[in-house]
Amino acid sequence: MKTVKEVMTMEPVAVTLQDNVYEVAVKMRDHDTGFIPVIDNEEDKTLLGVITDRDLVIRGYAAKHPGSTAVEKVMSREIQTVSENTSVDEAAELMSSRQIRRLAVTSGQKLIGVVSIGDLAVRNIFVDEAGEALHDISQQHLH
Repeated sequence: MKTVKEVMTMEPVAVTLQDNVYEVAVKMRDHDTGFIPVIDNEEDKTLLGVITDRDLVIRGYAAKHPGSTAVEKVMSREIQTVSENTSVDEAAELMSSRQIRRLAVTSGQKLIGVVSIGDLAVRNIFVDEAGEALHDISQQHLH
């Protein structure tokens, strides 16, 4: 049984509460991602929240917050996480049931990685489940 640890992105790019919306947008662009974890600091990496590209649009720019707005104003605090020992099929089921595309991987409260629907599909691991989850998520956002 494959685990999340085998497919996750290790040491994902992250921001801290000292960063602002502009810096998040630049990191998303430079690292070609739409998901940035928010950690307390670079040393212990306690996960505090996440910011998605959708958060930037809805809670940031559409809410007329300037680029200098603090990360804390746009981040999501209710975070779905998994441990590195979670099976990839459990991760795919969780993504599908919660209608999310990415999961933060933690050890205790510490951020250690990120796993995405694409990580599951690209590596041909439970492609049917990952594809179905992505389809379900995409359909929900169309309504």
